[in-house]
Amino acid sequence: MTSGDLSPLPDDYAQVLASLKDRVREARITAQRRVNTELISLYWGIGQQILAHQDNQGWGAGVIRRLAEDLRTEFPLMKGFSQRNLQYMRTMTSAWGPESNVPQLVAQLPWGHIRTILDKAETPQARDWYAAAAVEFGWSRNVLLNMMMNRSMERTGTAPSNFTQHLAAMDSELAQQVAKDPYAFEFLGLSGEVAERDLEQALMDRIVETLRELGPGFAFVGRQVHMEVDGDDFYIDLLFFHVEQLRYFVIELKTGKFQPEFAGKLNFYVALVDDKLRRQAHAPTVGILICGSKNDHTVRYALGRSTSPMAVAAYTYDQLTTEDRAILPPEEQLTAALDTLPE
Repeated sequence: MTSGDLSPLPDDYAQVLASLKDRVREARITAQRRVNTELISLYWGIGQQILAHQDNQGWGAGVIRRLAEDLRTEFPLMKGFSQRNLQYMRTMTSAWGPESNVPQLVAQLPWGHIRTILDKAETPQARDWYAAAAVEFGWSRNVLLNMMMNRSMERTGTAPSNFTQHLAAMDSELAQQVAKDPYAFEFLGLSGEVAERDLEQALMDRIVETLRELGPGFAFVGRQVHMEVDGDDFYIDLLFFHVEQLRYFVIELKTGKFQPEFAGKLNFYVALVDDKLRRQAHAPTVGILICGSKNDHTVRYALGRSTSPMAVAAYTYDQLTTEDRAILPPEEQLTAALDTLPE
């Protein structure tokens, strides 16, 4: 059938076309992954040889520079054979061990991600944690860099909670892993003291970044969610649902220092959601109170008598002074500048 043929299409044509499009997309993604795996495997092998010759024959920077020139001369259409990149290849194999083949985790990462991790990870634990998270959650390089700069690993799972008292062991561990302390809200662009409603509005205005900071798996349900109890009206600041844990998360915002009565109110809201929204297939609802500051000893006393699973975390949003923030170029300019650095 030509493009000028006006004959009616078969009834199942749209379905067949959609199916073929899906197959083409899947094939392209598979091909891209295979190309990336082969490239990282090549870089791993080059790094191994450089490392071995440095150890055994004392290769220095001059030899690496000559090697880069000769490889670029032999393969002029291939990128990635700069002296700097060869040094990264050597660092990669040194960092992830002497295995003869590239580790599976590393092979799944794009080269730009690997370079970012090698530059920013301060410990082997951090290197492996960020590599695994980037693979599992499909982080772009910019997201990976942001997570590392905001020390996501160090903050994840650190908020004081009573999860072990009110949740089964597996549930407790899962809930704890999403309770960061502190939450990094620098993306809001706020400075100084703000009202709770203003903080809440800013989080909603940047909902994509808010969900990213909360962590993978969170879906936004509502803001100022109305609950009625025998004619009395109550409003939950923020309500989320975790699609992997199958549970609601009630989040209350306080811009001041933690007070014990805050825990009582959050405990009440968690009980409401459990009673009115939770379904049989859902895990128990969890509450997270995010406040401007806290005394961990006071927090633990308050949580110790609460009847619902809850955590208390602080937040930060003003690491730079207003003057320093004003002289920084926009984030997209910083990203573009990084992307233009030679390989």
